[in-house]
Amino acid sequence: MNTSAETKLPKMAKKAIATMNFIRTIIAIPRSRSFVGVTLVLCVGVALTVRLGFWQLSRAQEKLDRHQAIAQQQAMSELDTSALLEQPALFASLHRRVHLRGRWLPQHTVYLDNRAMNGRAGFWVLTPLVLNANTRVLVQRGWVPRHQLDRTLLPPLDTPLGEVHVQGRLSPAPSELMQLSSTQVPDHLASGSSRIRQNINLAQYAVETGGPLVATVLQTDPASEGLMRDWPEISAGVEKHHAYAFQWFALAALQLVLYLWFQWIKPYRHVRPTPL
Repeated sequence: MNTSAETKLPKMAKKAIATMNFIRTIIAIPRSRSFVGVTLVLCVGVALTVRLGFWQLSRAQEKLDRHQAIAQQQAMSELDTSALLEQPALFASLHRRVHLRGRWLPQHTVYLDNRAMNGRAGFWVLTPLVLNANTRVLVQRGWVPRHQLDRTLLPPLDTPLGEVHVQGRLSPAPSELMQLSSTQVPDHLASGSSRIRQNINLAQYAVETGGPLVATVLQTDPASEGLMRDWPEISAGVEKHHAYAFQWFALAALQLVLYLWFQWIKPYRHVRPTPL
């Protein structure tokens, strides 16, 4: 009496033979000369797109590391004027919180044009702050809206003349915007002694103000003196790099899918195993 296993053996053998015949049929089908070229192009394309994907991930990690370093600086203890004057090297501690005591030089206030806040066009207001006879810093004091009709008409600004206390953080120089011309707004169009500028050259500005500027400070006090200070939080900004990486990896996968379809599946999908 035949067992179930014995009855299955002939069927399994037939399937194995049919599979081998099918594989021989595929191998026997002549391939076009372009197959090797297409395969090489695929390898290069997949390698390149995968490499670009990992490069975007590395860029994201760099920004995460930089953002972590900034967060560590901001979490450190606040520096006061005495500590900074005793150790001038601390002025290079970007993003460190500071509490400064000094007096403004309002005659050297400048307005950086085309700087938006909360979706509104306006100016960044910058004024030098004298800490002692030999030390000055440039303070980005806040933001004021621009007049809708006359861009040279500046809003009133309250600048105390005595000693002031400024809360802020050490920051890079104000970002530069692309400008078509280096021509500044003429002095006769400026409001009072202030001047409107597109960008600020710190070296040239230091000469104008009569002394070097050892650092730039972003003032973070609550809104006052006619100035708004809704500065955006510093973010890592890695989302776009993750999105780009996904796109590159997806493109690599798409190349593989198209290659398999047009070079393997489509040519042989009508091929059937040779009957026994």
